[in-house]
Amino acid sequence: MNLTPFNKNGGVEGFCLIKALEKRINIKGVPYLDMVLADKSGEITAKLWDYKEEFHGMFQTGLLVKVRGTVTPFNDADQLRIEKIRLTIPSDDVKPEDFVPSAEYSGEEMLAEVLKTVEVFVDAHLKKLVTAVLEEYKPKLVYWPAAFKLHHAVRGGLLYHMLTMLRLAQSVSELYPSVDADLLYAGVILHDIAKTEEFIVPETGIASGYTTDGNLVGHIARGAMAVDRIGTRLGTPPELLTLLEHMVLSHHGEPDYGAAVRPMFLEADILSQLDLLDSRIYAISQAVSEVGSKDFTGRQWFLDNRMLYNHGRKETKPKAELLDRQEEKK
Repeated sequence: MNLTPFNKNGGVEGFCLIKALEKRINIKGVPYLDMVLADKSGEITAKLWDYKEEFHGMFQTGLLVKVRGTVTPFNDADQLRIEKIRLTIPSDDVKPEDFVPSAEYSGEEMLAEVLKTVEVFVDAHLKKLVTAVLEEYKPKLVYWPAAFKLHHAVRGGLLYHMLTMLRLAQSVSELYPSVDADLLYAGVILHDIAKTEEFIVPETGIASGYTTDGNLVGHIARGAMAVDRIGTRLGTPPELLTLLEHMVLSHHGEPDYGAAVRPMFLEADILSQLDLLDSRIYAISQAVSEVGSKDFTGRQWFLDNRMLYNHGRKETKPKAELLDRQEEKK
């Protein structure tokens, strides 16, 4: 980890993410915090002995903190004995994306790109509805992940997933004139919108679990409810609302995978296929990137326990060209 030494006796300080935390009791009956602290360069186990909530404050997984302490060896590894700890404050000028896996673009950049697509919708009802939904969900959208694990489970991952799917949908609609482009793009933007209610996510942007609503209702049903609620308020034609709600309810394709109903029209089926394609490309690429060239990954349960092979023909992970760079080209 990138902690800064301040003396020759193992003293260090710096900013880090609380990756894991458990409050425990020592043999004398005194509470202490057992933690794993991390940044993008690595992680370290840490202990805050003689923990007093009223003195030290309250902490939880996913928060950014500033720590000071001493690094000592323990069980053939380094361990940090924390002497001081506090939550980060605005004047620290600490950016969450420097400490957690993040999308390749900022949430603000990606949301602006999505809005550019909505701005050119021909269907005025769809344009008004989708704009209103994005405005309501904007505060969370700019940093929310798309999943708890697997695909796009990074800060800003939900918008990244939405934007890559939009680029795929644009290519499909150009190839097949029978596709209602506005309807397909609207479905792409709305299909996962209620994931903002499904996960427990601090502002660092990494999900730590599911909300009660996420477990009992889930993003598919909740997303259809949101479309109906906002669309009804705006006076969206009922038939159009039904089409959009069907796309949200069916985007997982099969009931075994969580769909309330199978896709029953062209744009709904394309949405389901693009969702599967984008999520698999991301998850497979991520898994393969973690092993060396000519090596196999461990078995991946999301792919029926298949191992994946890194053929090594692409040594680097290129940055996806998702943003409109027309202004830069002028």
